[in-house]
Amino acid sequence: MDHSLGTVRAAVEVSTMNNSAMNNTDITLVDNPSHERFELLAGDELVGILGYRDEDEILGYGADAGDVVAYMHTVVKEEYGGQGMAAVLVQFSMDCAREREWSVRPVCSYVQRYLGEHPEYLDLLVED
Repeated sequence: MDHSLGTVRAAVEVSTMNNSAMNNTDITLVDNPSHERFELLAGDELVGILGYRDEDEILGYGADAGDVVAYMHTVVKEEYGGQGMAAVLVQFSMDCAREREWSVRPVCSYVQRYLGEHPEYLDLLVED
């Protein structure tokens, strides 16, 4: 397994935030392959995750290029809901999939809805 991708970090400006207190918070997006999830942090607080599963492995710690990766569920803490954080998390996960040459199976209903509004990612979907 290629661990060279390691943890991906990206600072993101979230322009869709509704809560002015959150506008001043640093948003960080991280891939945590040992937990098979992308994480969204507001400051030091974990506020959202998008869980994924490499369909080619049972006990994997991440996925290799060309693998099919299922995006299983997206969760954002209730107090951070309605601020666009889930969309930022899905966008980050899709950008990572493109960079890593993954094919994505969107099991999560939120990811499915997001992709319905963002056709620029449809080429990443697995063809059954």
